[in-house]
Amino acid sequence: EVQLVESGGGLVQAGGSLRLSCVASGFTFDDYVIGWFRQAPGKEREGVSCIGNYDGATYYKNSAKGRFTISSDTAKNTVYLQMNSLKPDDAAIYYCAAVYPAIHALRMIPAAYDHWSRGTQVTVSS
Repeated sequence: EVQLVESGGGLVQAGGSLRLSCVASGFTFDDYVIGWFRQAPGKEREGVSCIGNYDGATYYKNSAKGRFTISSDTAKNTVYLQMNSLKPDDAAIYYCAAVYPAIHALRMIPAAYDHWSRGTQVTVSS
């Protein structure tokens, strides 16, 4: 059974940092693309960043570039999202997701991903 369990969300002041973790099981971690997504109230789910565990390449949406860093520890089957300089606009429920490499996966289109975590709330106070 595929499972993705994320943690690390919480309340932080604007300008602060959080690190999200996503622990994966039930599939060959090294072969997959793992992405981070977020969904704010009233908005569509959007991609933030993703990493190809097979080559280590990382990808970021413009909203995350320069502030967020995605990384993967294949020994622990865990992907991290380090979020710095957080803004109120970053507040959302954050999800990690996994997909075997497929078209649109690296463009972080949510419909391209097969497996999802339950989500963790990130709140940024101004």
